[in-house]
Amino acid sequence: MEMLTVSDLRKSFGQFEAVKGVSFTVKKGESFGLLGPNGAGKSTTINMITGLFPPTSGSISLNGIDVVKTPKRAQHWIGVVPQEIALYQEMSARENLRFWGRLYGLSGKTLHKKVDEVLDIIGLTERAKDKVAAFSGGMKRRVNIGAAIMHQPQMLIMDEPTVGIDPQSRNHILETVKRLNSEGMTIMYTSHYMEEVEYLCERIGIIDHGEVIACGTLKDLREEIDDRSRIILTLEKAENDLKKVNDAVAGLFSEREYVWQDSQLTVFHKQPQVILSQLIQKITESGTTITSVDIAEPNLETVFLHLTGRTLRD
Repeated sequence: MEMLTVSDLRKSFGQFEAVKGVSFTVKKGESFGLLGPNGAGKSTTINMITGLFPPTSGSISLNGIDVVKTPKRAQHWIGVVPQEIALYQEMSARENLRFWGRLYGLSGKTLHKKVDEVLDIIGLTERAKDKVAAFSGGMKRRVNIGAAIMHQPQMLIMDEPTVGIDPQSRNHILETVKRLNSEGMTIMYTSHYMEEVEYLCERIGIIDHGEVIACGTLKDLREEIDDRSRIILTLEKAENDLKKVNDAVAGLFSEREYVWQDSQLTVFHKQPQVILSQLIQKITESGTTITSVDIAEPNLETVFLHLTGRTLRD
């Protein structure tokens, strides 16, 4: 059964159409990853789902609630962890959680119990009385997550929750997300770290230029690119030489089988060892020097680069 259904969602800012007919579903209890390079329409889509932006057209249903018509009602079902820290720095972790709990209508013993419970989940019980201003970036993000789950939402939307934090806090956040999901909370997760999405998410949607270009399990997505590996060649940067290389590569592969990023050439192939010697020979004959060669097994990064022609951080 679907927790979230997004249908033909569109958003325009003047003449610019940022989101162009996006459709996808998130099942109850599922952990769903939404990926897209900068400017792809991902954040705009999330802002419409959370009721921050009204869509130009299309529909959003959250557990049967029409988000477009009744955004306030839908917001009680959602917890949102934004990219930016949304906390009061001069208040303690406990005081921040109490503040957000009251906003959601909690009070008395219920509020006190929920604050203790959330402090335990985010691993900050021993630092509960300390001001947030004294926390590391990772600890602040953990309090941010705590604030989002004070009202025990049915769905948690997390937008880049591990940006710029230490490895220990990052691991704690990932394990917290795993725990919440295993306890039945639906998760929608965005990240610039492919390995996080692979670790956490059962299904993944890829959005580019305002459109969903692929959606499914990692296995589904790998099959979409025919389970091809990446041959990554870094070349000496000389504009004329790279043009010769491109002409040589174009004679070996179709446009969908290779991607240029600056002076790095990525070729997608099911049998990289078979084609590698021929590829190196062609490049060498063009007079260009190869500075490094790497072969990467098919993974989410391979899929993303093949479908969008860009890395996630571009």
